[in-house]
Amino acid sequence: MSSTDEVREFEAHATDAELDDLRARLASARLPERETVPHTARGARRWDQGVPLADLAGLVDYWRTDYDWRAFEARLDRIGQFRTTVDGLGIHFLHRRSARADATPLVMTHGWPGSVAEFVDVVDALAAPADETAPAFHVVVPSLPGFGYSDRPAVPGWGTERIAAAWVELMGRLGYHEFAAHGGDWGGNITTVLAGRFPAHVLGIHTTFAEGPPGLTTDGLTAVEREWTEETRDFYAGPRGAYAKQQATRPQTIGYSLVDSPVGLLAWILDKFAEWSDTEDSPFETISRDRVLDNVTLYWLTRTGASAARIYHESHDSLAPELRVDVPSAITMYPRDIEKTPRPWARERYRRIVRWRTPETGGHFPALEVPGYFVADLRAGLAAVLAAQP
Repeated sequence: MSSTDEVREFEAHATDAELDDLRARLASARLPERETVPHTARGARRWDQGVPLADLAGLVDYWRTDYDWRAFEARLDRIGQFRTTVDGLGIHFLHRRSARADATPLVMTHGWPGSVAEFVDVVDALAAPADETAPAFHVVVPSLPGFGYSDRPAVPGWGTERIAAAWVELMGRLGYHEFAAHGGDWGGNITTVLAGRFPAHVLGIHTTFAEGPPGLTTDGLTAVEREWTEETRDFYAGPRGAYAKQQATRPQTIGYSLVDSPVGLLAWILDKFAEWSDTEDSPFETISRDRVLDNVTLYWLTRTGASAARIYHESHDSLAPELRVDVPSAITMYPRDIEKTPRPWARERYRRIVRWRTPETGGHFPALEVPGYFVADLRAGLAAVLAAQP
């Protein structure tokens, strides 16, 4: 193995000076006046102009005075952190090997505005299930290029196709030449590319993203499925999709604020956790403040606000129309996700759907919102995938 192929242990450790600087910036932050929407005690309408001032000010104060980044660093180290160079770029990843001899390798890919923080609460349950009859997994959770402790690409070209190829190389380097894959958001896109382009390596997939090929008709869809297509269309065509247009067209411009201002970064990300989670008033109904701040602080300390946004510039609308997935696929459409695909449309791309679920609760961040259900559903989905092997 060459020096560039070497897999090295990695420890996350921000300096005291970096943490002091963060607290100082939070203490001196200039906040705008309160939003001008009608003031109510609770309800989604409070968010009509974005993150309400009272919510953000309270979270900024907690971030500055009570939040413990060192606890998250220790959590990452307990799971196991590593880095290696793939295709010329340093890639960071979590790796938790199962003690079970029958464990299946599994790569789990996050999206934006997430990070490896999305999966820290489910890794142990997947690698070491309390029920010995439940499937177990060797879990690999990479940080996308430009995210977290992975390198920030200095040249264009790191879109989802290249990332998928890098994941095949990464898994092979760990001794996993055949593996299962899971993802949502950009991670679901990458998981789809993995399965479509590298079926010799991918045993099957579980995904919360199942975009069909373009040009499909709504004829024959149920009323609920038609509603899904209308919601998805309206999301991307209307103001709710403005963040994606900004990051797809001008990631460098928004990046200055995201890298320079922790409050700006927090507001930009918190807005999405609020809108995309299955809650009525606040994302903290289901997701802890600490886990949201783990995610945001990771972006802040690694200065990846701009580089992470560039995945939209590299890959927006890039899923190849002709791409088809012939490996077994398990698909879950959570009710409050931002993009839900009717099963007839999904079947046009995913040719062997062995399990399809539409749970009653959950949004865009199910591993954080409903971790117990997420683990059970992922296990059941991948069990069906593995049972479908020839």
